[in-house]
Order: sequence, then structure tokens, then C-alpha cells
Amino acid sequence: MFKKKPQIKTLSPLRSSDRRRTADRIITEYKLEPRQLDSEGAEDKTASTESRTALRSSLLPDNALSAKFTTTSGPNLKEVQGTVYIGSHEGGEQRILWFTIENQIYPTVYTLWRNLGILPLLHTPSVVVHKLQGGADLMTPGLAGPPFPAGATKGAVVAIASLDTPSVPVAVGVCEIDVSALKETRGAKGHAVKTVHWSGDELWDWSTSGKSGAIAPESLQGWLDAVVEDVQNMSLGIEDDDHEDGDEGGVSLIEGNENGNTKRSTSSGLSNKADLAEVVDVEEADLTEAEINGAFKQAFIYGVHHHLETNPDQPKHGINFPLSQSSVMSNLVLPFLPAFTPKQTEALQIKKTSWKNIRKFIKFLEKQKLVLAKERTGNEVDILDIDFEDATFKDFQPYKLPKKGTTSSSAIGTANITDSGASGDDAIGQRLKVIQLYKPERGVLTIFKNSDSAKKTYYTSSELRTTLTTYIDSQNLVSTSNKRLVMLDPILSNALFASNQTNIDAEILARGSLPRDALNERFITACSPHHAILRNDQDTSDMKPRSGIIPKIEIILETRGGNKTATRVHGLEDYHIRAQPLADELRKTCAGSTSVEAWKAGGKDKMEVMVQGPQKDAVVKALEKRGVDKRWIDVVDKTKGKKK
Repeated sequence: MFKKKPQIKTLSPLRSSDRRRTADRIITEYKLEPRQLDSEGAEDKTASTESRTALRSSLLPDNALSAKFTTTSGPNLKEVQGTVYIGSHEGGEQRILWFTIENQIYPTVYTLWRNLGILPLLHTPSVVVHKLQGGADLMTPGLAGPPFPAGATKGAVVAIASLDTPSVPVAVGVCEIDVSALKETRGAKGHAVKTVHWSGDELWDWSTSGKSGAIAPESLQGWLDAVVEDVQNMSLGIEDDDHEDGDEGGVSLIEGNENGNTKRSTSSGLSNKADLAEVVDVEEADLTEAEINGAFKQAFIYGVHHHLETNPDQPKHGINFPLSQSSVMSNLVLPFLPAFTPKQTEALQIKKTSWKNIRKFIKFLEKQKLVLAKERTGNEVDILDIDFEDATFKDFQPYKLPKKGTTSSSAIGTANITDSGASGDDAIGQRLKVIQLYKPERGVLTIFKNSDSAKKTYYTSSELRTTLTTYIDSQNLVSTSNKRLVMLDPILSNALFASNQTNIDAEILARGSLPRDALNERFITACSPHHAILRNDQDTSDMKPRSGIIPKIEIILETRGGNKTATRVHGLEDYHIRAQPLADELRKTCAGSTSVEAWKAGGKDKMEVMVQGPQKDAVVKALEKRGVDKRWIDVVDKTKGKKK
């Protein structure tokens, strides 16, 4: 259901009463009531209350937030609406813990990894789990068992784990049949569980900080103890992972033989707790840096070889030069990485290579005389040409890649081998991260020198506040009579009030103190603002921050030639968007003429797109396809003489 990113609206803190009400609803629906004490003494009642309070906090922390969301589901893309509940435990990352759809509340894997045993747990072989993580439903033949948990009745919400790691739930679904009553799965047909969420979908990937989803634990002893009895004597497994989805759209473990008959894969199964623990302890070996380096180089060679084989008669074999860094990564590298498991997907990241970023990787390819590259503005490198005649590409032997639709392949980018390359617009589908940074000026450097905070060139506002707090605490400058006030010592006075003093500054210095919030703002404004607009897997080490506040893309609607309206767009280059491909798309989308001209007020290499007609909505939609959030867009409507 959440293969595509849901539209999550504004988050708002959950009121204490609403949090208790929601937690109590969860406790009731999932039958999680704490054990009732027979005695009715005051101490026992207090203990019972404390137990329930602790359970509420474990299910839905005090810092919980909520928001409405919309998404699509099913082959007809039916719109689905619901609510997400977000929170964190013990200072961890804020994640989606629960979500509601059609008045049913479901836990995410993050909740299951913390609250052990709250759902009936079903098992299936790892090859089936990979298909479930691509959005498939679990077919009855895919169930490992019997026996099955008593709670896995029709309509019940259940968790699903792999037989390789039977104590770690990785998916959540709803039973479409009474699984608990099944005596045999051999030869059975039809759906058993409809999956609604899994480790690897967009709910799992969401966080307030933009970080990717957390990797599942290796083992959870509480789940292990709960399921040992249920998984004893299970006898189903798969050794061959080349399976096709069942006829009804889910995952089946029934295989066909040459005569058209069916057979069932079998294994020795799990017969006791020792066997189960042995399965849990099986670990996938970590990739070394050399192996990751080799995987990226081989992926690039495979990508070029793919174009050689599929476009033999096209100029440059269908590749549009110059190739930007993101285009190289999205079209010639990511789709050809051999990432078959979530752990391999996590390991095969450019930042985990010895090059650390795509720019240095391209320079390495140039040293290998495989490509011709050139530096361009913004500290990036373009590939101008590829030596297609090199034996490295022509004699390459392709290796097996993950199937499309699996979690690993979709996360790596298998589905986009030719999309942006064919259109020539590598900005489509890019992920943007906008960071406001500050560079300390000479006057405030004394504060950093006298602080224990880490020294670096650029800081976020929160890091500046932390630095100032560290300095204040180290010098014992907090007022004893009012904790909100900070006493001004000579270093703070000289750093923040020495130059260009105003009458207000003189009054503050005479008073000798300032509220902490005001001092923080004064400290931040004393630093030079900078910004970085990062794309995809870039970090601040890949691009030197630029001076000034975060720029915005400006859309201007104006009247030209009497009563004709035109739409102008500029500021695209800051967001890694090329003007000409955008103009080409808008010409088709708006069925009107477009033009690209130099943006005179923007400086060197800055272009402006003009579209015939009032096309604000079409432009915004095209920008959103290129990763631009509406917060980074300003719309000026000169036809009405006001700013929207």
C-alpha cells in the first residue's frame, strides 16, 4: 500500500488526553490489558495504574505527533485517507509508529521492534519476504506451518517474519482467511494475508530529519520466546529464489515442473529451540570497502555495456552528453548494483566507497581512461564522452541483478534505467535537501575558541545555540536569580556588542545581562549566512556552501502585449534544474509556446523560462517532479498587483 510516498499533512502535537485515548484504544483492540491483580488494595491499584501508564508510553510516547495523510491503493489507484502517529523513544529518531486506515489502527515495524509479542507472528521463507517487500500479498502456500498462532483469525492484524530471522517482524498484514485453523498448506490456493506495511516501504523510510529507514534488528529475544512453541516442527523452506508470483497476484511457494505438475519445496525445518536460535544467529557478511568499490565500478561498466547492447545503432548508443553527476548515478550506476537484500542495499552507497562521492568516482573513471570528464560550476564534474570501444565495456559479462519490484531494486533504482536519460533531464526524480548554514565572523571566533564544541567552518543554527550554551555553562554565566538571563562577560560583550553599537546595545551593556533567547539570536545574526542545496546522496563535503540565505525559485505571472498573460520562471540552477528540458516539458504540458533566455538579474549562466499563459500550477507541478518543495517557491502575480 505504501510503495509510493503518502502525502502527509502538517504534523501537530498529540494532546495528552488524545494520546491516552488513542493508546487505550490500541490496548483494547489488541488485547494488551496489563495483568489484573486480585487484591484491591491501594498499593495494588497504584501498581496497576503505573503499569498501564508505562504500557501507554511504550505504545505511544509522550512526544507523539499526528497528521492526516492520503495515498493510493490497488490497481485502480483508489484514494485512501488516514492518520499517522509519530514519536520516538529515549531520544531516538522520530518515526511513524502507528497509522489508521478505514477506522483500523495498525502498528509499524518500529512499534513491533519495541513492543514484543503484541501481534500473532506468522513466518515465511526469506525469498517470499523479499516479494512481500515489493508489495505482494502472502499466499496460503507461502505460510510456514502449521501450527499457527491462535490469534491469526480472519480479519486479525498479524506480523510476518522470515524463517531466517524468525524473531524479527518485517511486515504487517490482515488475515483474509482463518490461518489459525489451517491444518495443511500443501496444495492450498488463495490469499492468506493482505500486506499493508513492510520494512522498506515509504512509512518505514519516513522521518522528520529525512534520514532513511532504520535497519531491522538481528534478533529480538522477546519475540523469540513468544514464537518458539508456534514454529516448532515447521517444515517449509525454499532454496531456489527464481519464483514467479502466483496466479492471483500474491506470492506462492508452488513450483511447476516440466510436465506441468506442481511440487512443493521442502526443507528439514525447525524442530526445536536450539535450531531456531541457530537460524536467528545466521548473519550476512559485511561488505568491505574494496568490495563496495568493485561493485560501483562494475555497475558503471554494466551500465555502459547495457547501452552498447540495447542501442547499437543510435548515436552515442542512446546516451545524451554531457552527463551530469546525478545522471551518471541514476542511469549508469544505481540500476546495475547487485543489491539483493536490504543489508546489501544499505552497504552499496557511494559514501561508503573510498571515493566518498560521485565526483571523485568520475575522476577515478577518467584516470582509468574510460571516460572524458570536465569540471563545471558548483564543484561538479560532467562526463563529456565514453570510450565505447574499450574492451572493458565490449567484453563485459553481465551478472544477475535484483528483479524489478523488490525492495532492494526499487531502493537502488532499477526501475529508472532509461527514464531520465531518454528525456535528457536528470533532475526528474531527484531528492533535494536544503540546509541553512552560518559561518562565524572574526568577531565571534573568540567564543568558539573558549568553547569545548567541535571546530568547523560552517554551523547550523542549532549547532550555534549548542556552542553558545556550552560556553555559557563553562563560564558559569547563568544568572542565579533568573535562569533565563545570561550575564555578559568581556568576551560576549566584545564579540556581540563591540561594533556598530546602538542605544539599545549600550543599555544592554550597562545592564550586564540578556535573556538567553535574545542572546542566541544575536549570536546567529553575528555569523555570515550560507546555504547548501544538496541532491540525492550528496552531503556538505561534496559541495562548498554558498553565501547568503536560501534562494527561492520565483514564478512571475504578468501581462504582456495588452491582455495576454505569460509566466516566467527563474532561479532554477540553484536547485540543479536545467532550463531547456523544463521548457520542453512545459511546452507539451501547457500546449503553448515556451522560450529560454538569459536571466539578466541572475548573473552568469542563470536562465529564465517563459511560458505562454497563466501556468503557475503546471510550473509548480513540474518543479515538484524535480524535488522542489513548495516552501522553496515564490509566486508573484503581477496581473493583480500583489504577491500570493
